[in-house]
Amino acid sequence: MARMISIDRHRLPRWLDNFGSRHGSVTATAEQGAVLFQAVDGAEARVRVPFGPLAPDIGDPTARLLDHVAADRLIGAVLVRRGGFAVGVFDGDSLSSSKTGSGYVQGRTKAGGWSQQRYARRRSNQAQQLYGKASAVVESILLPVVDDLVAVVGGGDRAGVVAALEPSVLAPVRQLLLPTIHPTDDPRRRVLEDFPARFLAVEIELNDLA
Repeated sequence: MARMISIDRHRLPRWLDNFGSRHGSVTATAEQGAVLFQAVDGAEARVRVPFGPLAPDIGDPTARLLDHVAADRLIGAVLVRRGGFAVGVFDGDSLSSSKTGSGYVQGRTKAGGWSQQRYARRRSNQAQQLYGKASAVVESILLPVVDDLVAVVGGGDRAGVVAALEPSVLAPVRQLLLPTIHPTDDPRRRVLEDFPARFLAVEIELNDLA
C-alpha cells in the first residue's frame, strides 16, 4: 500500500541521494505533475511537482525537479479561522508584506428552540464581519500584486478562506487559489511566518518497497 510523506524542500537533494543509497540504481521519469524514481529493487518514489509544471522536457528529470523545487516564487497566503485572519505575500520562504486581524465568532451552543436560532444568527453575523475584514485586507495586500503571484495558498478553515475571497473584486486572487487548504492554528503573525513550511513542502508517494 502506498504511503505519503512530506519533507522540507531544501531536504529533497539529500533525500534522493539517500533513496539511491538504500535501494541501488535509480531511474527518473517525468510524469504529469510528478517525477517517478524507480530503483532496481522495486522501490518507487513519486515526487509531486509543487507549483508545476516542470520546465520543458529537456535534460535530466532529476536536475529539472531540483531546480524547480529550489526556485523562489511569489506566493500569496490567506489564513482564516474563527479567531482571526492573516494575509501575506511570500518571496520563497520570506514574508515580504502582511497584515493580520482578529475577530470573535461565538462557539456553537447546545441550546434548542429560539435560543439556538438566536445563537445561530449571531454566530453568522460575527462570521460575516470577520470575513468582510479579511476580504478588505486581501484586497489591499494581494490584489495590487496579483499579476506577479504564481499561486495563492489557503490555510485554516476552507469555508472561511472561500468566504474571504468571495467578493467579485477578488476574482483574480480567487482564480489563483490552490485546492489544498492547509490546517493551521489561529492566524497570527508567527503562524503566518511559519506557513511556508507547509505550502512549500514536497510530497512524496512511496510504494511498499521504499
